[in-house]
Amino acid sequence: MKISFTIVALNAASVLPSLLRDLERQNYPHDQIEVILIDSGSSDNTQVLMQRFAASSDMNVKLLQNPKKWLASGCNLALSAATGDAIIRIDAHAHIPPDFLEKSVAALNGQDIVGGAVLSTPPKTAREAVYRALDASRFCGGAASFRNTGKAHYVDALAYELCRRTVFDRTGPYDERLQRTEDNDMHYRMIKAGYRLYYDPTIVSWHNARNSLKGHLSQKWGNGVWIGRTLYIQPRCFAPRHLIPAVFALSFLLCILLIPLSVLPLSVLSAVYLFFDLLFAIQAAIESPLGKIPVLLLTPFLFPLIHFTYGFGTLYGLLTPVKKT
Repeated sequence: MKISFTIVALNAASVLPSLLRDLERQNYPHDQIEVILIDSGSSDNTQVLMQRFAASSDMNVKLLQNPKKWLASGCNLALSAATGDAIIRIDAHAHIPPDFLEKSVAALNGQDIVGGAVLSTPPKTAREAVYRALDASRFCGGAASFRNTGKAHYVDALAYELCRRTVFDRTGPYDERLQRTEDNDMHYRMIKAGYRLYYDPTIVSWHNARNSLKGHLSQKWGNGVWIGRTLYIQPRCFAPRHLIPAVFALSFLLCILLIPLSVLPLSVLSAVYLFFDLLFAIQAAIESPLGKIPVLLLTPFLFPLIHFTYGFGTLYGLLTPVKKT
């Protein structure tokens, strides 16, 4: 089976070489891998790195430019250029083991869409451990089913999934109005078209958590904004977990407004949140391979910061919709 392996990147020079090395080490026959590299107008060395890889690789490599810059438009360029029997898109900050494509193709037997667990890269410092906790905790960034190991089953979302070409032929291209939620929309359309997303725990990959608080907050704000905006276009593509931060932020605001009448609502909400905040902070510290004390001390303050950023981002997105047509 011929695989179209696609990467859409923007200013990814610091992480792209690692993924390209992982790709070179794949056990899957290289003559059956078509690599499509798309640069979205990077201002760093991303395009040069792609050109070097194309010149040295024994795989068939296509280089494309994404003038619209958004991920959805880059994904559509990849779909147009792909000639493989199955297509996979990997983010530039990912890491894949040598058997990643081999196992993905094996899992595709009898399925149309397959993916596995996407785990956070193990931290090397205590600081990285704190950011990894924000990324991996189910209380914060790791609630999706593909972010957690478990038995093989059908799920509502995947990442780095391998899809038969016929799936995209039927569902159509990515919605280029969406800047952050194109995958949510596509997965919903796939399921609506009758396909099922199969999670195989033997397929494992990793991704690097953002290495700064600013990076985490920027990501959560953007994700929240586009959840709010996408609700006007494809409201059914989200699970309840996507809306919990917005409900929390709005409830907190309402409780503040009720203070002149009673402090009880705010007290109850704060007490319930504090309980789960500390519970998941303890869990994150126990599970962290290093930096357990910093994780325990810092995450109780960082969790609510992330939640408020995400939640108010969603509310802002609801107030600033994009045109539906």
